[in-house]
Amino acid sequence: MIRVALIGDYDRQVVAHVAIPQAIELAAKDLRFRVDFEWIATSLLEHDFEQKLAKYQAIWTVPASPYASMQGALNGIRFARENQVPFIGTCGGFQHMIIEFARNVMGLHEADHAEENPAASLLLVAPLTCSVSEKTQTFKLAPDSKVAAIYGKGEIAEQYGICNYGLNPEFAPLLEQAGMRIVGVDQNGETRIMEHSQHPFFVGTLFQPERSALNKIVHPLIKAFLQAAK
Repeated sequence: MIRVALIGDYDRQVVAHVAIPQAIELAAKDLRFRVDFEWIATSLLEHDFEQKLAKYQAIWTVPASPYASMQGALNGIRFARENQVPFIGTCGGFQHMIIEFARNVMGLHEADHAEENPAASLLLVAPLTCSVSEKTQTFKLAPDSKVAAIYGKGEIAEQYGICNYGLNPEFAPLLEQAGMRIVGVDQNGETRIMEHSQHPFFVGTLFQPERSALNKIVHPLIKAFLQAAK
């Protein structure tokens, strides 16, 4: 049995929060093994997060930020990265994944989020140049990436949720040099998917793959995430 931690502040009014359990159940049924998941509020991970997360084989940082505790969310992501636990971050989870990496791997301790701290000196996550909320777009994948191997093709179409923030392109080269690769871009060349090159499964998407479950579709990324945990 696989145990998955869903890090985020559950709200049944958030479409992604309704879709994620369905997406996990669909992928688990397809893989023919049991998966249990548990929601963990971000505030619970402000302290003693290592002990609280030790029992999980996979971690998903979910959409709907700003979180009640940004530090709690970052602690959960750090645990997954440092302990080689399979990880996926979608929408807000993607945004906080790159902040955690910048702060704790690259030493950019001031890296921050424009929605949560617009006056920060280093806005790693900035407003998107145009709104992508509730849109479906086409992305090109890096051919030598884990994500491209999972999809089995070089171009995909995916749906956003309510999304207005993404990677500040000024910092893209620094992140890539440190090992956080850009592996999916939209038609304008803007970053939409990243993966950690030195981790078995550490992927962030600005879109919401979980929404496929609302159409009863097993999503390849979510299936691969669970397979990595297995």
